[in-house]
Amino acid sequence: MKTLLIAIGLLAATTLPALAAEPVKMVETKMGKVMATEKGMTLYTFDKDTQGQSNCDKDCLKKWPAFHAADKAKAEGEWSLVKDADGKQMWAYGGKPLYTFAGDKKSGDMNGDGVGKVWHVAK
Repeated sequence: MKTLLIAIGLLAATTLPALAAEPVKMVETKMGKVMATEKGMTLYTFDKDTQGQSNCDKDCLKKWPAFHAADKAKAEGEWSLVKDADGKQMWAYGGKPLYTFAGDKKSGDMNGDGVGKVWHVAK
């Protein structure tokens, strides 16, 4: 019995962090489901980024803040960590770094979609 309880405890300890690893939530919008921060701010991808690398420089980050990861964040599955121009860890999904947009003022805003034909909501 004691062995069974230990096994269940180990299973829970290794499974629960994996379930909590996804750093975004999906929000239903007029464009379908899109990725958003926990506060509901829309996330975007940048066409000029390369696989696993942000090409948004320090000036770019003023308008397109990186979606930073917590200090102890761990990459898992489609989620990876890349560095922004300031050297801070940010989230990427499928190798594409994720950003918010300074022009979005409230949860659900998607004002950054299509900007310069290179910024798109993350789906």
